[in-house]
Amino acid sequence: MSSDCTILLLGAGGQVGRELLHSLASLGPMQATVRTTSKMPALAMCSTLDLADFVAVRELIARLQPQVVVNAAAYTAVDKAETDIGAAEQLNARLPGVLAEACQQVGASLVHYSTDYVFDGSGDRPWRENDAIRPLSVYGRTKAEGEAAVRAGCKRHLILRTQWVYGAHGKNFVKTMLHHGASKPELRVVSDQIGAPTSARVIADCTAQMLAQARDDYGAWFERNAGTVNLTCSGETSWHGFAEAIFAMARALDVSLAVERVTAIKTAEYPTPAVRPLNSRLDLGLLAERFGLRPPGWREALEQTIGDIV
Repeated sequence: MSSDCTILLLGAGGQVGRELLHSLASLGPMQATVRTTSKMPALAMCSTLDLADFVAVRELIARLQPQVVVNAAAYTAVDKAETDIGAAEQLNARLPGVLAEACQQVGASLVHYSTDYVFDGSGDRPWRENDAIRPLSVYGRTKAEGEAAVRAGCKRHLILRTQWVYGAHGKNFVKTMLHHGASKPELRVVSDQIGAPTSARVIADCTAQMLAQARDDYGAWFERNAGTVNLTCSGETSWHGFAEAIFAMARALDVSLAVERVTAIKTAEYPTPAVRPLNSRLDLGLLAERFGLRPPGWREALEQTIGDIV
């Protein structure tokens, strides 16, 4: 890797990371890392980095001295995290603290992504950034601990809370629905969890638009804007409404589907190892006020991604 580095992107192989590779490219020299070597053209130029090797992570940041580190890596297997606790803590809780301290030491700023799962899902109003957190799952707890470590370790940080993430790359709800919908006449999908499906592309594009506002003076910009901000698509729906929209849009693109019925069920009818929040709505007022950003509606973003997938 060259030492000429404006942005260091970690986790470039994930669904958000893949989109960030494109969205951040215009902001200056960028270095990106993936977990394992990939033959995919988009990832072939990325360097490999084991994010569990904290010594190597610290050494890389010390050597490159980037102006901004963007951490798109996370342990996102929500149910598996209930038993794979150590791995979830390593990537979601401990790594952000290591990154924060390493950034602070070289004067870099840190962008980190978090989740609606830090909240308990009570009530029905959108969660604001300063609301009290109370995670219900190991995944939510480890992400909350990661947030705290970033705040404690790096003065110039931006924590972007998002939710229900999907994209053209990687495993996600959209791809799962299209897979099952191709062969099963009926699917049962939860209808009492409410949130905003958010595409990886929207997350990446909004991140790039924020950083572009720094006009290369990242230090001063992060000094003014450090903190936690919600970042999702606008609007709201249930997982059931999300699924119905996926199938409607796929059919409009002549995708062959076997599914005829999407039956709405309650969360209690579909028990999972991890408890999910019922109310995942995130308030986007601060995003508009501080950065002038108003993300597209979830249906618009979904239509674009399904077009990329099919």
